[in-house]
Amino acid sequence: MQLWVGLGNPGALYAMHRHNVGFMAIDAIAEIHGFDAPRTRFQGWASEGRIGSEKLLLLKPATFMNESGRAIGEALRFYKLGVGDVTLFHDELDLPPFKVKVKTGGGTAGHNGLKSTEAHIGNAFRRVRIGIGHPGHKDRVTPYVLGNYAKAEIEPLSAMLGAIAAEARWLAEDNAQRFMSDVALRLAE
Repeated sequence: MQLWVGLGNPGALYAMHRHNVGFMAIDAIAEIHGFDAPRTRFQGWASEGRIGSEKLLLLKPATFMNESGRAIGEALRFYKLGVGDVTLFHDELDLPPFKVKVKTGGGTAGHNGLKSTEAHIGNAFRRVRIGIGHPGHKDRVTPYVLGNYAKAEIEPLSAMLGAIAAEARWLAEDNAQRFMSDVALRLAE
């Protein structure tokens, strides 16, 4: 089993924030691949399903971003999984908007969801970094990430989320290069 986690904040107030793009990616994957309806588990919402032959648990922590690691650690321990079985979907300031990159391990770059996850399970998990761009100055970062996507961004956001969901099988099969390549190809069309 693999544990795929979207980072975000719970509640309608945060639903369209750039910081919630991890939640959005998990929702798109669940919908496209016909996962079970989410249930309240592991201090969040969890859905089970399969992508190809791989069994997955999709998790959206309800602990707010700064405590995401608590929910992730609880699910990891329950299923007796290793940190290498975890894939985290999160917003990334250091990537241009709607660019998608995958890496394993690394630093937290000040991202509180990554900091919390690292504190609870270590840092050797796979990350799907979803670009939101940088507002230009560090003083503008918080209102930017906690701001809603603009109307003009909704179409490219939908296209990117659709591409992530459609190509998720490559992540499930541990082929991050093919996933990134095929997502990029879909977005270039």
